[in-house]
Amino acid sequence: MKFYLAPMEGITGYVYRNAYHAHFAPMDKYFTPFLAPKNNGGGFSHREKNDILPEHNQGMETVPQILTNSSQDFLRAAEDLKEYGYREVNLNLGCPFSTVTAKGKGAGFLREPERLETFLDQVCEGMASLGMEFSVKTRLGVEDPLEFDRLLEIYNHFPLKELIIHPRVLKDFYKYHPKMENFAKALQDSHAPVCYNGDIFDSETYNRLTDDYQDLQAVMFGRGILMDPFLIEKVSGRPAPGQERTPKKRLEAFHSQLLEGYIEIMSGERNVLFKMKEMWAHLIRFDPGWEPYIKKLRKAQHLSEYRIITDQMFRE
Repeated sequence: MKFYLAPMEGITGYVYRNAYHAHFAPMDKYFTPFLAPKNNGGGFSHREKNDILPEHNQGMETVPQILTNSSQDFLRAAEDLKEYGYREVNLNLGCPFSTVTAKGKGAGFLREPERLETFLDQVCEGMASLGMEFSVKTRLGVEDPLEFDRLLEIYNHFPLKELIIHPRVLKDFYKYHPKMENFAKALQDSHAPVCYNGDIFDSETYNRLTDDYQDLQAVMFGRGILMDPFLIEKVSGRPAPGQERTPKKRLEAFHSQLLEGYIEIMSGERNVLFKMKEMWAHLIRFDPGWEPYIKKLRKAQHLSEYRIITDQMFRE
């Protein structure tokens, strides 16, 4: 089984990826939060460039993800990424946020299957000329999972490296259960290798998935890793850096690297604190006993205060 880290906007940037990779079972691939090419050909933003720089992704198989509905912008971005040494890029057809879908991007692009087919035709031709590989991360549709019959027909026309499927429709957002019957059909009928993505939060759910779909060869983890960074080790037994240390020591070292990384690249305590509080909002599920400390962290206004609280957490 191959394990991938999902692209989560504002969360799984290179600081997080490096901290995770240094202390927990490594992923086979790390997908970047989406890059949004500018319509005027202006290239990537400073933040986006930092996220894809080779020196910020050493020792990791990193796959940049692109968010656009313009084949020209996609290919221009792919050509830039090739200059950085990348040989695979991923298309975001899964983002459900209204700021994205209202522009016909992300999962919003699924509303226009004919236009999507033309886009993929142009992109695949251009990617072949660049000598690069191309994968897609998709939802089942916009309102009805049966829309995926038509979408998969389109995907099957093209030599995709991989099809990563989040088995919900756009209107589901992240609510309700993934639609596994539709995923089963996609796994069976897809011409491209399929990766599953969605709601893998614990070993039991992972084991059910792999028991039910024994042909599955790749799983993408998102929120489950934020809640429990030891999850890959639990489901696979895959070795991790520093496994001779206690889980608490590894988690403390991960936290320290993450904190120092954000302090280095972000301006102002407020922004760093926001990032760290966001991390704890997920990680609290790892150990509910931390709740009294988390309540204090939520109120912290300064890094000095934050450090005192987290030092106490790990000590006690």
